[in-house]
Amino acid sequence: MLDRLATLQLIVVTGKGGVGKTTVSAVLGKRLAARGRRVILFEVDPRENLHQLLDVPPSGGALIKVEPRLYLQHLNAREALDDVVREKLKVGALVKKVLSSPIHHHFTEGAPGLKETAVFGRAYRLLGGHTPRGVPTPDVIILDAPATGHGLSWLTAPQLISEVIRSGPVGHMAAEITAFTRQADRFGIVAVTIAEEMPVQECLELLDGLSARMDRRPEAIVVNALYPPFVSEVDRGDRADHLWRRRREVNERELARLAQAWSGPSLQLPLLPVDPGPQLVGILGRHVEWAERSSG
Repeated sequence: MLDRLATLQLIVVTGKGGVGKTTVSAVLGKRLAARGRRVILFEVDPRENLHQLLDVPPSGGALIKVEPRLYLQHLNAREALDDVVREKLKVGALVKKVLSSPIHHHFTEGAPGLKETAVFGRAYRLLGGHTPRGVPTPDVIILDAPATGHGLSWLTAPQLISEVIRSGPVGHMAAEITAFTRQADRFGIVAVTIAEEMPVQECLELLDGLSARMDRRPEAIVVNALYPPFVSEVDRGDRADHLWRRRREVNERELARLAQAWSGPSLQLPLLPVDPGPQLVGILGRHVEWAERSSG
């Protein structure tokens, strides 16, 4: 999986809320950087959690260096769209007039897909070398996307905008991004789930949606937070053992359901008694490398 992801330029990580997709994004970013790739992690969630997992201050919208070859940026989708206006108009007085216009505000808030497309546009420009001074052009950008309920809308936003707005700077930008996301050698998707009924169901619906609306499938599915196999020899008959057995049975049932619909690359990560933070990212990163070596 890592070998394949290391060849891409933009990776979108999506999954149902609470399945650990932000943690998986951090793990992938760290592992690809360790392999020599220059990586930028994008986060759009207003709660801004990635910096806590990486033990750095909040980005505050800036590109901050986490370690050699790894950067982090928290993006506000509205601000990304306003930046498109600044870039295209260039004249300060005109920019100020447009951004303060109620018509502009209502249009950009109401038009579906505009802000999402602007986020993709920011990634596209960075990949093209338009980075702040002192920040090298990234090899790969990992976007920690919203939960799968909105994830498909995010992924298809540029296509929607390109179909509706066929001219002008926004239309041209959306068309370029749509063409980029259709290139399997440059753009990929990682779906994250846990082996429980509702997250797996959303994952299966995402697979159907990607196939129907983008003619794509994920590069991999990551099944996070698996209970360890139950060891009957140490069954003490108490409530903890009962919980362990029951949760593992649910995991195995949902893994089987997922396997019926997905035969592509997958990665299973264990449930760990570790609080979210750098230690968890490090342990899971070592597990990913171990899984890669074992599968090779």
